[in-house]
Amino acid sequence: MSVRKIIRMGHPRLRERAVDYPVTQIGSGAFLELITDLQETLHAYGGIGLAAPQIDVGFRIAIIEIEDGMTRYGEIESIPFAVYVNPQITRLSADAAGYWEACLSVPGMRGYVERPQHIRVDFIDGKGKPTSREARGFLATVFQHELDHLDGTLYIDRIKHPSLLSFEEEWLEHHSDEEMG
Repeated sequence: MSVRKIIRMGHPRLRERAVDYPVTQIGSGAFLELITDLQETLHAYGGIGLAAPQIDVGFRIAIIEIEDGMTRYGEIESIPFAVYVNPQITRLSADAAGYWEACLSVPGMRGYVERPQHIRVDFIDGKGKPTSREARGFLATVFQHELDHLDGTLYIDRIKHPSLLSFEEEWLEHHSDEEMG
C-alpha cells in the first residue's frame, strides 16, 4: 500500500475511457490494494475524490470522501469514504448550477463549470453490492467531476469560455468570495 503519483493533464491515460472493473475481482488482494492506494493518495494530496485513471490505472473505479465538511471549496456535506465501481450517472433534473472546480490532475487551476444538480449514481460498492445514491447540489458536481475521469474527460473540457479558467492564486484573490458567499 502506498501513496501513488497523480498524473497530470497531458498524460494520455487521462484522455482514455477506462474499462469496467471485473466484478468477480472485487474483494481480491489486488482490488483492496488499489482501493487503499487510492485512499492514501487522496489523503496525501488533500482531495475529496479520486478516480483510478488519475493514478494511471485504467479501471472504472472512483472514491469520494469528505471527512470534516471543510474543504478548499468551503464547508460542504461530510461523506464517509466510499468506493464506486463501474458507476453510471442518471440526471434526474435539468436544473444546473456552476462552481469553480479544481482537480488534482490539473494543479494550480480553477474553472467555472455548470452541471446538473440532481443526479443518481448506480454503481457496485467496495463489497460487490449493486447500489444507488442520489446527490444534489455541490455533491452532484463532485460525483460528475470524479466520474468524468472514467470517460477521459477533465473539468476544463466543460468550461464554456476560456475566461472562466483561472490560476488558483488569482481565483482566491478575485473570485473566491463569489463562491464562498
